[in-house]
Amino acid sequence: MTNSAILRVQCPDRKGLDSTLADFIFRANGNILHFEQHQVAEVGLYLARIEWDLDGFQIQPQDLARHFAPIAERLNMKWQLAFSSDRQRMALLVSKYDHCLMDLLYRWHSGELACEIPLIVSNHPDAKRHADFYGVPFFEIPVTPENKAQAERRQRELLESHGIDLIVLARYMQVLSPEFIAAYPQRIINIHHSFLPAFLGAKPHQQAFERGVKLLGATAHYVTEALDDGPIIEQDVIRISHRDSVQDLVQKGRDLEKIVLSRAVGWHLENRVLLHGNKTVVFD
Repeated sequence: MTNSAILRVQCPDRKGLDSTLADFIFRANGNILHFEQHQVAEVGLYLARIEWDLDGFQIQPQDLARHFAPIAERLNMKWQLAFSSDRQRMALLVSKYDHCLMDLLYRWHSGELACEIPLIVSNHPDAKRHADFYGVPFFEIPVTPENKAQAERRQRELLESHGIDLIVLARYMQVLSPEFIAAYPQRIINIHHSFLPAFLGAKPHQQAFERGVKLLGATAHYVTEALDDGPIIEQDVIRISHRDSVQDLVQKGRDLEKIVLSRAVGWHLENRVLLHGNKTVVFD
């Protein structure tokens, strides 16, 4: 595996930004592996992701932030630095539907998702057998209207004690409180079983069936306080027909949900997503 550094930046657009970033890496004997950038012309915004090999690089990883900070300050940059050797700690939250959970666990076990999974949290016992199979600690925390606040406190205690970086709602069928969401900004990913913004909320397959649509979608997005309205990371669709029942739509949708969610999670773990406003730029 390549030992690399990954720098994500966004700042007001101006001439020479590409060369400034490249020159910083070149002067320290760095070899650029990937350099992707995007301008949002309507607001004059520049976004970029640069990855370079640390083999022979003359600035030590622990000193990189200190060396780059003056450049970022001069150019009014927001920036994030990561390393390919980092392993984010990802928690999976799930209810009864387990297809997304099983897919993520398999991709993690096979090495496709480079992360650690310290725990799985569920409001039902059903997924424990999958956690046991992969050797991941499983915590069942039932949620009712009466105990919701208490259940969330227990969830947050677990997440904090396990040092969680990313939370994935793998068909977790509970609405998180604003306080929970605020504790993990842009670090909670949800899969919604429709092509947002169509068919918000519950029973989107029933809504799609009643509307007679010919395309069925799935959407992975960051979670915000507004239900199903967070920045979209990935979407995809499949064709359906008048022959399909609601159950057919559910089954086809589940296959799509797994793919869309795994892409979004993988891109987040690889530091490929940049946010501006309620939008994302994904350097895939």
